[in-house]
Amino acid sequence: MEILTEEKISTSNTTTDFLPLEGTDYVEFYVGNAKQAAHFYKTAFGFKSIAYAGPETGVKEKCSYVIRQNKLTFVLTTALKTDNVIADHVYKHGDGVKFLVLRVNDATNAWHETTKRGGKSFMEPKIFTDAQGEVIMSGIHTYGETVHLFIERKNYKGIFMPGFVEWKSNYNPTETGLQYVDHCVGNVGWNQMNKWVAFYEDVMGFKNILSFDDKDISTEYSALMSKVMSSGNGYVKFPINEPAEGKKKSQVEEYLDFYNGEGVQHVAIATKNIIETVTELQSRGVEFLKVPTSYYDTILDRVGHIDEDLKPLKELGILIDKDDEGYLLQIFTKPLQDRPTLFFEIIQRKGAKSFGKGNFKALFEALEREQALRGNL
Repeated sequence: MEILTEEKISTSNTTTDFLPLEGTDYVEFYVGNAKQAAHFYKTAFGFKSIAYAGPETGVKEKCSYVIRQNKLTFVLTTALKTDNVIADHVYKHGDGVKFLVLRVNDATNAWHETTKRGGKSFMEPKIFTDAQGEVIMSGIHTYGETVHLFIERKNYKGIFMPGFVEWKSNYNPTETGLQYVDHCVGNVGWNQMNKWVAFYEDVMGFKNILSFDDKDISTEYSALMSKVMSSGNGYVKFPINEPAEGKKKSQVEEYLDFYNGEGVQHVAIATKNIIETVTELQSRGVEFLKVPTSYYDTILDRVGHIDEDLKPLKELGILIDKDDEGYLLQIFTKPLQDRPTLFFEIIQRKGAKSFGKGNFKALFEALEREQALRGNL
């Protein structure tokens, strides 16, 4: 089974890991118009058409388009009528992540292990079959209306999964170098951090590997707290953000207001060459947050030697940070829809396992400038 990460992480504790995850299989978004969203992600981000399900395949209440780039798979789903849970989700939240789908060797066991530890069941183990084999899925609820699905596909040889047909398209733009999901960040409400940290520890066997408080993540106006939860084998990481008291409204508060609740704030996507990827994404119209050019005046004094030329990093607005194991390069898009909610992070790791703590102040000041333009700071 293919591992959906390239990080070299110690797996010394996998013998006692009751929920061994093999990586992020796919991320499913509920959106207002899946056909147009698929075209946007193909055009702007370089995805290719993979599979489709809808009325033509016997699905009457929704349409789903599967797109892929390397090991990164998105599913875009829209409702076909009102009075539908998908339509209700989009009305309440706008376009957003509904399912974070985790690949496992045994989806039935994953469900039993998590529900007996207090996880609220979303889907009991269910077998989906067609001529190409079988896929077993199960799932549990997490923060807000977000769901973790467990998918077992070791006995399936088809294009995606039963119920889908190959989506053939003459329009498949060249890729942009996106590789796989590095991590997904969730925003939770006031005083909810400890509850969800405990959920990931107790229900899913994750560990809190990094913590940032309002002293680490604050500006003149706003603050937040964040804790990074990692699966037992290190293949899946879910940082969790909570608002903290500040003079004005934080980016997490703005998200919670416009998303109407807790949910996935951003998906971080790995690349092997962030300069090439971001250059290509910008040429396709993807908009990124920018930090002041003064950020780069002393950056090498802080992070030390890097392999890349600083000039293109400065021109593109790519941030740099380091930890004891190396450094990383990262940049954040502006929100991908009109509501200031979901966005993407593009990240290239050069040994670093951390999440850019040294960039927090510059990043959040950039976010605050965007909030101020929207009148939401």
